[in-house]
Amino acid sequence: MRISTTSCLCPFLVCLCFIQRCYGASHHVPAKVPSKNQTKLANGETEVHHRPKRGWIWNQFFVLEEHMGPDAQYVGKLHSNSDKGDGSVRYILSGEGAGTIFIIDEVTGDIHATKSLDRERKTHYVLHAQALDRNTEEALEPKSEFIIKVQDINDNAPKFPDGPFVATVPEMSELGTSVLQVTATDADDPTYGNSARIVYSILQGQPYFSVDPKTGIIRTALANMDREAREHYTVVIQAKDMAGQVGGLSGSTTINITLTDVNDNPPKFPQKNYQLYVPESAQVGKPVGKIKANDEDLGINADIKYSIINSEGANMFSISTDRDTREGVISLKKPLNYERKKTYTLHIEGMNTHMDPRFSYIGSFKDTATLKISVGDVDEAPVFSMDYYIMDVYENAPSGTEVGAVTARDPDSRNSPVRYFMDSKEEGERYFRIEESSGVVRTTQPLDREDIPWHNITVMASEVGRYPDNPSLLSHVPVTVQVLDVNDNPPEIAADGEVIVCESSRPGQVIQTVTAVDKDDFANGQRFYFALPSQLPVNPNFTLKDNEDSSASIIARRRRFNHLTQELYELPIVVWDGGEPSLSGTSTLTLRVCPCQRHGRIRICQGEAFLSSAGLSTGALIAILLCIVILLAIVVLFVTLRRSKKEPLIISEEDIRENVVTYDDEGGGEEDTEAFDIIALRNPAAAEELKFRRDIRPEVRQHCGPARNRQSPSVELDEVDVHEFIKQRLVEADMDTSVPPYDSLQTYAYEGQGSPTGSISPLDSPGAHSEQDYSFLEDWGPELQKLAELYGEAESDVTT
Repeated sequence: MRISTTSCLCPFLVCLCFIQRCYGASHHVPAKVPSKNQTKLANGETEVHHRPKRGWIWNQFFVLEEHMGPDAQYVGKLHSNSDKGDGSVRYILSGEGAGTIFIIDEVTGDIHATKSLDRERKTHYVLHAQALDRNTEEALEPKSEFIIKVQDINDNAPKFPDGPFVATVPEMSELGTSVLQVTATDADDPTYGNSARIVYSILQGQPYFSVDPKTGIIRTALANMDREAREHYTVVIQAKDMAGQVGGLSGSTTINITLTDVNDNPPKFPQKNYQLYVPESAQVGKPVGKIKANDEDLGINADIKYSIINSEGANMFSISTDRDTREGVISLKKPLNYERKKTYTLHIEGMNTHMDPRFSYIGSFKDTATLKISVGDVDEAPVFSMDYYIMDVYENAPSGTEVGAVTARDPDSRNSPVRYFMDSKEEGERYFRIEESSGVVRTTQPLDREDIPWHNITVMASEVGRYPDNPSLLSHVPVTVQVLDVNDNPPEIAADGEVIVCESSRPGQVIQTVTAVDKDDFANGQRFYFALPSQLPVNPNFTLKDNEDSSASIIARRRRFNHLTQELYELPIVVWDGGEPSLSGTSTLTLRVCPCQRHGRIRICQGEAFLSSAGLSTGALIAILLCIVILLAIVVLFVTLRRSKKEPLIISEEDIRENVVTYDDEGGGEEDTEAFDIIALRNPAAAEELKFRRDIRPEVRQHCGPARNRQSPSVELDEVDVHEFIKQRLVEADMDTSVPPYDSLQTYAYEGQGSPTGSISPLDSPGAHSEQDYSFLEDWGPELQKLAELYGEAESDVTT
């Protein structure tokens, strides 16, 4: 099979195609080994067919990208040696894009590209070709692989993926100093033609900067550019492909270049002579004035150090630099006295702290100015002999103990007497007082070092008779009083919670090491001694060993503790301190026995480990359980109140359904039904006429005439209309003001009327007495005595 193409566009490619066609079958792809086909004839003989040697001759197909023609782009042709041109060979194409991008003529083997391709998306396609016998569908050639490579055209402009850029370069840089390198990218094929060959040029930024056309490195084009003259520059760089030729595509980017500062400007005072007025009352160490030298540089290059270079000024004043404003702050080193000296002259020098030796030719980077200070006369407040006082006193000292004394004097020529007092707004006034004339500080109560170890108070002084008339003549001094320690606190065992004793502890095993704490200071509490109380009998379970390093070890004296037998043990321990005099204290430790799990050196009870893993303490669990109990009590109380407050929805004397009779008598009989009239549930007509009271026994009316002339109530009230009865009851319910303010339901059951013989129900004849004689019941014995009494009583009532 042979592959041909028309894509060899240059002599080199033509030669390559020729070499590949002539040489590729034996070197690039293994040749197909000749095979022998044997056919068995009818007579039993075998005919051997020698198939001629054929093979695939490889070549790489090329197709141009971005093809916009109306017809499919011709790629190449597949041809097999078995193809005689009679159409018996069918060519099949498979692989990437087969059938969608690339189609093949099954008869001729011509391959066409049906879509426009983009090399930047996919550079090549791998396909497989096969030749089949059209009639038998047998493979004439084995399936073989070939490549269609997308050939690039210049359809992508260069781009600067990281732009725009920001760069800096020091001012006063030499010519050709590198600033920044910019790099453009081109998506076209860099191995084919000049489509991706980029050339850089500068569009904006001349004559200050230039760019290397090949590397894209931006350099300074002028020497000694001054930041103070111009600080910011905008440079536009263009990248053009096709080696910068006409027709090439281009892209540009912007670089914002800033000149950074160097120390090329010395400081300068705006003027050479300054004057300053300072009152003699100015406080030592406080600023009295400012002076500033200007520097056009920035940052550390503009830092200035000020100094007083003459001894007259340096002895009385000091100068420092304010880092924010770069001003020279003049402060007083010694108190001024108008009576002694009225003026001072200061020679002040300002010099850069960071100098660049490249600019030493400019000169010295410093400047000087003269400051004349005039001292003003004022009435001054008393001056303390010290800026602050530190005193001490032992704790528990009795009230009135002297702590120390302060001293102040009047600096004026009059040398007026001074009085002392304490600031009434301070808390220290509760513990100390000061003698007004002598300045002696005394305690007002015994002090406790463990409560407050240090006291800070303020003592004020004024001329006698001046304060409070003139508050400005009041001076203050801080006084710090240290309370010295005495050994007045016994030591205690420092124990965090309970001590855990494992059930598996052995005799001599250290259960836990304990230490002690003492509220006294380190001098009295640095050494502790431990022992068990001597007045108690020997503890059979535990003993104590003093480790002689201010700690003690609790040691088990027996084995096999059981938390079920005894869970808690108490161990009293006596501890002494090393103070003078020595104090002791007894602490009782609680030891809990439980199964243990080891976690490093920490032993935790299994039950406590569960709680600790859940993050809940015992107090938290108790609080949770208490809340649950309270909630349950509230719910039970609420349910109880709801049950006790249940009332009927309708409270009406006329609602016969609410009249429920409960009795416990045995054999009460029909007497129990006389508490209410049940006829109203069955016959509303009879109920209207026979409306008895429900709180008393109903009366039985005596009928005149023979019994046979008496009719049942249902017969007597046949003419009553049940509809009228219901309407009447509805009106009564609507007009009743005693019923609850909600709808009620009243139900009436009526058997109906129409039978001339009346109802056979005994409920319809409550007013008629029976003619039956029940006296024979008395003869039936004691078993029916109660029944005979009931019927006898009923007959007597009827007779009366």
